[in-house]
Amino acid sequence: MSAGDATADPLVTLGRIAGVYGIKGWVKIVSSTRPIDAILDYGEWFVGHPGVEKFATPLLEGKPHTSGLIAQINNAKGLPIEDRDEAARLVGAEIAVRRSAMPPTEGDEIYWFDLIGMAVKSGEGADLGEVIALTDNGAQDILVVRDAAAKDEDGKPLQRLIPFVRGPIIESVNLETKQIIAHWQPDW
Repeated sequence: MSAGDATADPLVTLGRIAGVYGIKGWVKIVSSTRPIDAILDYGEWFVGHPGVEKFATPLLEGKPHTSGLIAQINNAKGLPIEDRDEAARLVGAEIAVRRSAMPPTEGDEIYWFDLIGMAVKSGEGADLGEVIALTDNGAQDILVVRDAAAKDEDGKPLQRLIPFVRGPIIESVNLETKQIIAHWQPDW
C-alpha cells in the first residue's frame, strides 16, 4: 500500500531517519513525538524523502539506544533492510503514520499538526497571521506565525513567535473554525 491511498486518512510526519546504525541495516531515528519513543508504538510507518511518495513498512523492531532510537524496517519492495548501504539511502527520509492510527486527544490536548494552517487573531480581532510551524524553547511550545500582510525589513512576510501558553496568551483554540485567539498585538 502506498501513501497515495491516504487521501481520506492523511499521513502525519512524526520523525525522520537521521543515520545508520551498525552494519545490519538498522537506522537511527529522530522522533518528534512526546515521549520520543512513542513513535515505536506505531506498527506501520510510511517512509520516504520529502517530495517523494512514501512507502509503507512495518516496524520490524525498534528500541531506545543511548540518547535516541534505532529501528529496523523493510524497504520499498517489502523486504527487510539488512545492509548498511541500503539503509544509508534512507537517511533524511521522513517517517509518517496514518492520522487514524494516532490516539485521540484528551481534555484540552491538541496535536501540533492540527494547529498548522490556523488563523491567529488578537483578542481585539486584529489579524496576526497563519501558523506555519511550531517549536519549543524548553519552557513552552511556540507558534511560528506568518503574517503575509506585514513585511519585515527584507520585504518578506513578517514572522511572529507567539508562546502557546493557554490562559495568559492563548485565549482560545477552535479546531472547527481553524482559528486561534491570542492576547497579542500586531506591533509586538
